[in-house]
Amino acid sequence: MSANATFCATLVDEWVVRGLEHAVIAPGSRSTPLALALRADDRVTCHTVLDERSAAFVALGLAADGGVSLVLCTSGTAAVNLHPAVVEAGLSDLAVLVCTADRPPELRGVGAPQTIDQIDLFGSAVRWSVDAPVPDDSDPAGWRELARLCIDTASGLRGGRPGPVQVNLPFREPLVGPAGPLPVSGPATEGEAPVGRAPDEVPDGLLEGRGLVIVGGRHGCEAADILRCADRLSWPVLADPTSGLRGERGVISTADAIVRSAMFTDAHQPDVVIRIGRPHASKVLPAWIAAVGCPVVQVGGPGHIDPDGNVVATTDLGTVERAAGQRSPTAWLDDWQQADREVLDIHDRALAGPDLDEPTVVRVVAGEVGALGARLVVSSSMPVRDLEWFGGPDARAHSNRGANGIDGVVSTALGIALRGAPTVALVGDLAFVHDANALWTVMARGVDLRVVIVDNDGGGIFSFLPQAVEPGGAVFEDLFGTPHGADVLALAAAFGVPGVEVGSVDEFREAIRLPGPRVIRVVSDRSGNVAVHERLHAAAVVAVDALGG
Repeated sequence: MSANATFCATLVDEWVVRGLEHAVIAPGSRSTPLALALRADDRVTCHTVLDERSAAFVALGLAADGGVSLVLCTSGTAAVNLHPAVVEAGLSDLAVLVCTADRPPELRGVGAPQTIDQIDLFGSAVRWSVDAPVPDDSDPAGWRELARLCIDTASGLRGGRPGPVQVNLPFREPLVGPAGPLPVSGPATEGEAPVGRAPDEVPDGLLEGRGLVIVGGRHGCEAADILRCADRLSWPVLADPTSGLRGERGVISTADAIVRSAMFTDAHQPDVVIRIGRPHASKVLPAWIAAVGCPVVQVGGPGHIDPDGNVVATTDLGTVERAAGQRSPTAWLDDWQQADREVLDIHDRALAGPDLDEPTVVRVVAGEVGALGARLVVSSSMPVRDLEWFGGPDARAHSNRGANGIDGVVSTALGIALRGAPTVALVGDLAFVHDANALWTVMARGVDLRVVIVDNDGGGIFSFLPQAVEPGGAVFEDLFGTPHGADVLALAAAFGVPGVEVGSVDEFREAIRLPGPRVIRVVSDRSGNVAVHERLHAAAVVAVDALGG
């Protein structure tokens, strides 16, 4: 009998009982005992991913809708490659068991191969880190409690928010062998109720004036509850695509465009803002709210959210609703909804095609994804901003907005697709090239993953920043524009994934409606894209200005 095998089988058994369904395994030798235990338990769906960085983002995608996932890697620098996804999971409150195999203590710090210091490797990015004991037969009774502590902490049931937990697992050779009888489970230890700070009370009279309900991602609230609260206040709901509220009755989909109108904002300054979840990706709306300087009530969202220092209460939606009272509809709400209709009309006419510029791409993607009943994952650069600006009422998406990185977005989409829903990833060419390893063996996974690549040969988002003018020129291209010249379709084909280039709205609609795995390339020009955005923003301002103050 193998103590390694019995220990790992016990961990897996306890984790499955407490909700683990999916495990992502990056191949390696030292991780053999847990890899074999996971594969031997038919209650766990295992996904082998060759690149550890990609594997961790796949696990993140599997945890994106709640529940817990697991990623396993071997010892050494393999574990370091998990770090970007661990950071994102920590900032987004996603429950991931991060299992790093390790050498036993006697092989640490003596020059043994493939050995680094893995204890507390991820620092504050994880909710907890444990260096497990080397499995032996001396204390099998403690194995289940260790498993419970790990998964309950990751799930937020041990007094904190959900998030990643590092389980560092040292194994001595031999690494293979049969498992013995598993230790019986001790008395059931139910997860403790999360103990966080009590919700603040909303200051008296704060909600009596004109206000806005601004909703972003990871808010943890029911859409119906948010809409009911806003209805009681008779305030507009300004929702970004990651909120899940776009398309709901009366929700404002074009806030960024509306607040670009100085005439409108001068006449429509709020007395208070209720922000639910994260701030919008766009800089324009948060910058306007910060400039107004009104108090902000923060509801939900992962971690502490107060980038401008104007939060006067951090509370829950129920507390806000109790303080809201009941109002009659006002011109304040009507003005915002009328402005939204005007901008949507501008965008509907401007983005109907047949040309396929970048704003039109997101408009088409948002509509098609909704019609297909698919999931949308967008890169945290231009795609998430374009979707916020031009996606309209159909725009609903997941984006890794914890650390706002573009790394791992295709792998995240793969993780979401592995849950069974058709999934569309909308990425730039840099994000795709950076995470192309997500396509390894994707054709054999039985997933419907459609990757739309907006290819402007570089970092298109930087063309909107001051660096494009100063220093501009060759220095800008070298440091920020970063043209790479990669053939993204050929790169996909190297992994066996079919692809197509499209040049019109009709071609794009036809391509995106076909099941994946497949890659769709849309060619764009960075300078031309800036001009398109400027025209659309200017047209929206004219339309909103025409409504008067």
